[in-house]
Amino acid sequence: MRLTPLSPVPPRVSRSLVLGIAAALALSTAAVAAEGSTKRHPPKAEEFSFEGPFGTYDRGALQRGFQVYKEVCAACHSLNLVAFRNLTQPGGPEFTEAQGRALAAAVKVHAEPNDMGETTDDKGEPLMRPAVLSDHFPAPYANENAARASNSGALPPDLSLIVKARMGGPQYLYSLLTGFHEKAPAGFKVADGKYYNPYFDGWTIGMPPPLANNGVTYSDGTKATIEQQAHDVTTFLAWAAEPKMEDRKRMGFGVIIFLVAFAGVLFAAYRKVWKDAH
Repeated sequence: MRLTPLSPVPPRVSRSLVLGIAAALALSTAAVAAEGSTKRHPPKAEEFSFEGPFGTYDRGALQRGFQVYKEVCAACHSLNLVAFRNLTQPGGPEFTEAQGRALAAAVKVHAEPNDMGETTDDKGEPLMRPAVLSDHFPAPYANENAARASNSGALPPDLSLIVKARMGGPQYLYSLLTGFHEKAPAGFKVADGKYYNPYFDGWTIGMPPPLANNGVTYSDGTKATIEQQAHDVTTFLAWAAEPKMEDRKRMGFGVIIFLVAFAGVLFAAYRKVWKDAH
């Protein structure tokens, strides 16, 4: 039986088919690369004094971090879960009571109705009064709509629990704050109204760079580099998220000592009860 040879694929057809497959593969590879390329970078390995089983808050860093929050962050971000009295309590920045009262009095909060039951003045403005230690930090905006209107539609998050709420914790926040000044890779386009930051998902963020060298003047003479300000405000916000951390660690250490001692007593009792059983 004679076999008829197969006809060769026309060169024009085979070439176009190969080129089409190659183009499709290239587009697919580019899409996958583009999708993976904007995954946020791992956080920097910044060390903080409060980490580890025996870590404690650095009081100087807490006070400097409060200053950074007050002078830089408070214009957009609330700290709803913190009251001025917390600044004077043990385990925190530990300002004196006089300092705490002065810090509170420098801030205006909504006043209670006056003797006439009015909550606004003759110009329609809300009645205000100086804050006291029992007051919480006032929010920078009246409501969410006002916050979005002032930030091109973006809603600045409350910072009370931000260190606990973000994967990576304090290292993530520190990296984000220091990542604005890194250079975008060639070919990466930042959309209008956005800012490049490789430590944020998608590499673009609506918040403009909040920190600048010497953006604040520390009262203790510490040099206010971007890195120092980021370290200090991250320490302050870590305390805001867990103000009783030092008490928790002390209690945990005491419980461990008790359990070890109790285990020793139980073992001694066991030996005494069963010493004549064998």
